[in-house]
Amino acid sequence: MTGLDTPPPFRLAYVPGATPGKWVRIWQERLPAVRLELVPVDAADAAGLLRERGADAGLLRLPVDRTDLSAIPLYTETTVVVVPKDHVVTAADEVAPDDLADEVVFHPLDDVLAWERPPGRPAVERPATTGDAVELVAAGVGLLVVPMSLARLHHRKDLTYRPLTGDGVPASRVALSWREDGTTDLVEQFIGIVRGRTVNSTRGRPATPPEPKAKPTAKAKAKAKAKPRPQPAAKKAGARRGKPRRKG
Repeated sequence: MTGLDTPPPFRLAYVPGATPGKWVRIWQERLPAVRLELVPVDAADAAGLLRERGADAGLLRLPVDRTDLSAIPLYTETTVVVVPKDHVVTAADEVAPDDLADEVVFHPLDDVLAWERPPGRPAVERPATTGDAVELVAAGVGLLVVPMSLARLHHRKDLTYRPLTGDGVPASRVALSWREDGTTDLVEQFIGIVRGRTVNSTRGRPATPPEPKAKPTAKAKAKAKAKPRPQPAAKKAGARRGKPRRKG
C-alpha cells in the first residue's frame, strides 16, 4: 500500500489516569487498516484540543462545556487519599474527611476534583502538579487526595492509598468526548467499541452496501415469455359416472 492509499490515523486524546488500552486493542482487531494514534493531554487542555481538531475524540474528565462537544460518561472513579505506608490512616480500610482534619492536604493546581471544601489543613503553597504533590507526600510533608487512577499512575513503593468516603467528597467521572460537527464514521466506530457493541452490530460497523441484483439470463427471459398451458375443464358438479339409463 502506498503512502497516498494509507488512510489518516484516528487520533484519540486521553488525560492522565485514563486507560484506553483495552479499547485500542479492539480497534486494532476490527479496523486494522486504520491506525489509532494516542495523544496524551493534560486534563485542563483536553476540551481545547478537541475544539482545535488536535484529536478526533478524547477520554477526558467531566464536566465539559457541551455547547459544541458531545460526551458519553463512561465510569466514575473512587476518590482516595495518598499517604506514606507507615501513616496512621493505613490501619483503616476507608478514611473520612474528618480523619484528615489535622493533616496538611495538598491541593495541586492541576487538581481534577471539584471541591467545595477540601479536607485537612491547606499547605503554605499549592504544588504545580499532582506529580509534585506526590513527591511531597513521599517526603512526609502532607497528604494528597486524588482519583484512584492518578494514585496508581504515580505509584511509589513507599506510598499507599485508602478510599476517602463521606459527605462532600467529590468523584471524578471519565467520558468519551468529540466535536459535534466531527461525528464521523470512525468516531461512531469508537463509540460502539467503548459501549461494548459487537462487530456485527449495525452501529458498530460501517454500513454494508446492498448487493446488486443478478441480471436475468436469456433462458429465464424465454421462460417468462412462454404462455401457460390451458388447464382441462373441470367436470360438471353432480355428473353421474357409468352407462346412461334407458327410457321407458
